Amino acid sequence: MSLRKSKYTDRLSDEQVREYLRIFGAISIEGPKWCGKTWTALNFANSVVYLDNETERQRAELDLNLVLDKEKPELIDEWNLVPEVWDAVRHRCDLTEKKGNYILTCSTRLADEEQKAKIHHSGAGRIGTVRMRTMSSFETGLSNGAASITKMYKGELKNSLQESVALERIAEAIVRGGWPSNQKTAKRYAGVIPKDYIEAIVEWDIHADKRRNSDKMMALLRSLARNESSLTATKTLLKDIDENVSGEAVIESRKTLDDYLDVLRRLYIIDDQPAYNGNYRSKERVGKAAKRHLADPSLAAALLGVTIEGLFQDLRTFGLLFEALVERDLRVYMDVLGGKVRHFRDNVTGLETDAILEFGNGDYAAMEIKLGADQVDAAKANLVRLANNMVKPPVFMCVVVGKMDMIARDPETGIYIVPAMSLGV
Repeated sequence: MSLRKSKYTDRLSDEQVREYLRIFGAISIEGPKWCGKTWTALNFANSVVYLDNETERQRAELDLNLVLDKEKPELIDEWNLVPEVWDAVRHRCDLTEKKGNYILTCSTRLADEEQKAKIHHSGAGRIGTVRMRTMSSFETGLSNGAASITKMYKGELKNSLQESVALERIAEAIVRGGWPSNQKTAKRYAGVIPKDYIEAIVEWDIHADKRRNSDKMMALLRSLARNESSLTATKTLLKDIDENVSGEAVIESRKTLDDYLDVLRRLYIIDDQPAYNGNYRSKERVGKAAKRHLADPSLAAALLGVTIEGLFQDLRTFGLLFEALVERDLRVYMDVLGGKVRHFRDNVTGLETDAILEFGNGDYAAMEIKLGADQVDAAKANLVRLANNMVKPPVFMCVVVGKMDMIARDPETGIYIVPAMSLGV
């Protein structure tokens, strides 16, 4: 009997969870805290063990057999608190041909040394991984999904009128974020949960494996927020922190910074966007640096102290956080489609493309993301320049716009022009 919560909102990842439970002996759902992993897992589980409960954790540490014999599929929540669970689940999957025995969830990847000491097998072929992120605009109901990536890929998306979504609602989506527990919070309190999330991370979660300086971590997080949606080298982060904090919070060395970035990655707080260089004619000029992203645009807004009203007073920040919002949505949609979201930059000419959608078969699409419709012509010209320099042309190109009342395809270039709040799978 499913343990589905009565107020559960269906997620796009549900279908992947359902399919993986038919394919693998167990699945692992990974992602940041509060993104909805446990509720999604409960939607498919018939029993559950919460290892963040001290009694359950002690029982597991005493004998794993005491917690792994419940009705299947069995959810083991926060399995990383008892890392030996991984190998035990993998071994049990080897002993049966039955699929979908366990659902593992965790909000923190193990450090390499922990994995080497306590996990002896990757789980390949036995444990399938599902990556969850915060809710996309389609999942929260803000986007109607009419501008389907699949339809653009197939050349089937038709011109149509759309209800224009006010920029104020987009600003609210940035500040509120995709946290399931924050979707019905009153508008005036929309930024409270993201702010509390940051404080919890800095005061508690970063110290799980060793003690770190909270002030320095906060300085790093604010630097990442200032550089959201940007190509920023590690040395630039060090310089930015040095210029914007007091002497006590300065991060003195690259080694310390790398450690702090590593723990943020393990907590899924960083969700950087890798570079794409597959088809460019001048490959030696292609940038390899990832574009900086926090897991949700609301975290950047909270760290910068930005309110819904404040975004309209700082349009540059509004534009960067709007790009972060759209690219978060694209990552969710491409997870469903089995693809990746990347970016492109030519280090010589400066030619950049905000998002490259890389499909599993090697095809790709190119997207520009612009808050204002006045930037559409420049965005189209940029995409044409990119296509002209590619060995293999993109299967489609698209300009995503903040406020717009139609889905249209440019008759001259074939480029789609779509409202951000119409994007979907």
